[in-house]
This record gives sequence, C-alpha cells and structure tokens, in this order.
Amino acid sequence: MIYKEIPLQVPGSADYARLQIYIQDMPHDESLKIKKRPVVFICPGGAYECTSYREGEPLAMHYLSKGYHAGVLRYSTAPHRFPTQVLELGQAIKVLSEYAREWYIDMTGIVVQGSSAGGHLAASYGAFWNRKFMTDTLGISADRIRPAGVILSYPVITADNRYAHMGSFENLLGDKVSEYADQVSLEKQVDGTMPPCFLWHTAEDETVPVENSILMAMALRKEGIPLELHIFPEGEHGLSLANSVVEREDGSGVQAECAQWVQLADAWLERLFEK
Repeated sequence: MIYKEIPLQVPGSADYARLQIYIQDMPHDESLKIKKRPVVFICPGGAYECTSYREGEPLAMHYLSKGYHAGVLRYSTAPHRFPTQVLELGQAIKVLSEYAREWYIDMTGIVVQGSSAGGHLAASYGAFWNRKFMTDTLGISADRIRPAGVILSYPVITADNRYAHMGSFENLLGDKVSEYADQVSLEKQVDGTMPPCFLWHTAEDETVPVENSILMAMALRKEGIPLELHIFPEGEHGLSLANSVVEREDGSGVQAECAQWVQLADAWLERLFEK
C-alpha cells in the first residue's frame, strides 16, 4: 500500500489542510482482473470545528478492505470559511487525477463520503462540483472532477432553524449565516447534475435531526436523482461505523443494528459501478 499526505492549498486554506491517501498496490504483470480502482474520499465530521478520527481512518480501512483506494480529507475548519472546504475537496480530486495512471485510479469512480458536517461537505461537492466558482478557482474542467456518487452519514443539510445544526453553519460562515443560508442549505441546491446518493440517519439523533436526510431525499427525488435512504429507529449522533472499532472510552458510539449501514452502502456501491 502507498500512503501519502498531500498538502491542500486553495484561497483561505489553513496550513494543516491535507489529503491522507491510501493507495492499494497493483501488480505490474497484469495478473489481476482489476486494472483500476475507484476512490472513496472520506470527509469526517466535527461541526466544521475539527475533523473526527472516528469518522476518518476507520472508514478508510473498511473501504480498502473492499477493494477501493481511500482518502481522508483533513479540510480547513473554523475560522476558515466557506467555500474553502469544498474547494479543498475539489483540489484533492484534481491532484489524484494527475496520479491516475501511476496509481491505477479509476477517475470515473470517484465517490465522496461524509459524516455529519463532513456529510454537508460531501453533499456540497455533489451539488457544486460543476459550478463556475469551483472550476475557475481550481483551473480544471468539470468533467475531470465529476463525482460518481455520494454517501451521507447523518449529514448536516439544511440551515432551516427548525432542523439545522447551527453550530456547524456558524463555524462555516461566521457572521454571514443569514446571508448565505440558502446557498448552504443543500436541499435547495440539488439539480439534475447531482450524482446518485446513499443516505442513512437515526430517528433518535438529537444533534442533527433526521429531517436533514429526509429533506435531502425529497430534493433528490424531485430532481429524479437515484437515491437510497435508511432511517434506523435508535442510535445517537456520530456513530461512524457503529461497531466496536469506533467505540468510545465511555462505551458509547456503538449501535449494533446501525452497524449494517456500511454493508448496505457496500452493496449500493457495487450496483453503482455495475452500470
């Protein structure tokens, strides 16, 4: 396996912004049926205040075990503001495109996964990947950074006061929350270019209400975007894999019935890449 940390710098980036990339070795004798591998880019949560370990490397290890390359985006957090984070994700994908031949990367198989505020970032990329502010800033054509799919784990989606996780938006926008509320309410940004989406949430989530995923699913449905949505009746916010690998010291962070989400997402990915 090749492991590298690639610095990411766009206007407004913190000096620590980077991509942690895990690339599976490939034999040069063409002995494997697999010739190129898709990449899952992982955006950990942390309310745009930090990036969680539990929602980063453990997920990367899972996707590696399933035959994908994986990357964890350590994006800029507060006081660094929107759209820095989504531009960093675009830059990460642009950088990998330059290594595509060397690292046997299938650039038509770019999937972005995000948890909580990282889900907001992943969904933002799904909505904004071809917007002019992205392509102009990155100096790249949209087709080279197009995502094939988005996986959203209990995502922050809406800035609607009834359901919003306002801490995330305050960290993302500072004192301009009201000014940019519609732009970062992603249920209002979905159009026909959004890639297929897999979403899961728990009905008991008291931090980011389940209505965030429901609103996103409704917006995707309206635009005819393929989607899969799972709502589990029990479970706290921030479950990550929801199994013992990510159990917190106090015993929280495990919810057995929710742990199946990743197998459901694996099956969704297999169907996505069959097409």
